[in-house]
Amino acid sequence: MTPTASGQKLMSGCACCQPGFAATGVNAARRGFLAGGIASGIAGVGLGASAALAQPATKPRIDVHHHYVPPFHAEVMATKRSGGRPPLWTPQMSLAEMDKSGIATAILSLVQPGAWFDDDVPMSRRLARECNEYGAKMVADYPGRFGLFAAVAPPDLDGSLKEIEYAFDTLKADGVGLFTSYGDKYLGDPSFEPVYAELNRRKAVVYVHPTTPNCCGRILPGIGPSTIEFATDSTRTITHIVISGVATKFPDIRWIFSHSGGTLPFLTARLELLAEQKKLAGGAAPLLRKFYYELAQGNTAGQLAALLKMVPMSQVLYGTDYPFRDGAEVNGGIAAYGFTADDIRSIEREVAIKLIPRLKQT
Repeated sequence: MTPTASGQKLMSGCACCQPGFAATGVNAARRGFLAGGIASGIAGVGLGASAALAQPATKPRIDVHHHYVPPFHAEVMATKRSGGRPPLWTPQMSLAEMDKSGIATAILSLVQPGAWFDDDVPMSRRLARECNEYGAKMVADYPGRFGLFAAVAPPDLDGSLKEIEYAFDTLKADGVGLFTSYGDKYLGDPSFEPVYAELNRRKAVVYVHPTTPNCCGRILPGIGPSTIEFATDSTRTITHIVISGVATKFPDIRWIFSHSGGTLPFLTARLELLAEQKKLAGGAAPLLRKFYYELAQGNTAGQLAALLKMVPMSQVLYGTDYPFRDGAEVNGGIAAYGFTADDIRSIEREVAIKLIPRLKQT
């Protein structure tokens, strides 16, 4: 963990969601947010835009793994997770980091566990709506600098379907953000299929981030779930999407997975054996090659080599994991690997534009 100037400790590796939540409601957090005077960011006054910070970055990178922490979301997490508050964050901090790292546009997504806490449906709906509106306001306040993967919670089917409609039709979101698991359910769960049917109809981009799995939050003393379990949870949910038939049944969803697919590239032989046992037509490999993978915390030489044996360059995107990591880490990994100039343009910008064409203007 890294101490901040105020003495707050930040957890590395996206360790936002630890076990041990205590019950609370979002209304108290919302009141605190309003009292802090920041609610004008949603109400129409703006989020404190700086003319200098609002200018496009000098390099055209597009970051598809960039977290935002609306104040009311931070308040809920502060009382619902054993690790306390998430990292300090403001829109200006994101913009400063983007300019430093040569990032033109960052697609915003919530830190784990997103809007789903303790199976509390009313709170989940309010939190998703407020966070999505905050993110959309950032997109509007800083033209060209931000996009939005809207928060939805598939265990709440009715709420998710309504939020998908609002996010795409009213807020003009670029996609939705999901997490690898919700309680004991992974993304191949058949109860989530009505959500996937709507996302498939819209040919939506679906960005998937790992979270602390129910099974394995505290297996090894002194080793938090972000070190091992986040990457493993990504592998679990990708495997479930493939073997359950979700990927085949809803072929127009465009899935993006975090951290170079977690441990998946190292387990493809086992997954192919499972696909054979389950009589999956064509095996797993064609589906794995169709998914997209971003490089935050997945950019060492070994990780890149394994990923690029599994998928073509056309499926690889740039991501930072801000505010848990900065762009310097992934920039260094890409530079050290020896990619061609064409490959770097593809990773850092062109694949993202293929998925979200409006980004071509940024």
